[in-house]
Amino acid sequence: VIGVVIGKTDVRGFPDRKNIGSERFTFSFTIRDSPTYFINVISWGKEEYIRSLSESFRVGDCVTIENPLVQSKEGEREEKFNPVTPSCYKLLLSENHSVVRTFSCYEMDTKLLPLLHLPVKDPQDYYSLGDITANGQSLDGKVLNVLAAVMSVSQ
Repeated sequence: VIGVVIGKTDVRGFPDRKNIGSERFTFSFTIRDSPTYFINVISWGKEEYIRSLSESFRVGDCVTIENPLVQSKEGEREEKFNPVTPSCYKLLLSENHSVVRTFSCYEMDTKLLPLLHLPVKDPQDYYSLGDITANGQSLDGKVLNVLAAVMSVSQ
């Protein structure tokens, strides 16, 4: 699978249920290979492997993923922690079988780089900041999608 990384989580550690007293680590990222298709990639493993893999690329890099495990998503539970994707699958990376290679998007395919800037949500599924301000009370407790741009950064 070849795509541009459009999102990435931080590395997190969790107690390992099988080996009491030790931890398993995870992080995930989302890759896109066309305006319509993108998929979440999840990796679990030892701390050294996960940290090394996470540090090997960043958002905006093009990656090739070899030998991932393709698995069905687990519905709402899955998308609670990852972007909602149009695919009913996710990719799992294994330390022993999977390989992630990073390339410059210009080396790979100049068509991939513009995909980094496309929204992942339906353009009709956003609230403007004005709508939120005007209807704040009626939107209380609802999960909203907001599309915004940073106009300036200062102290």
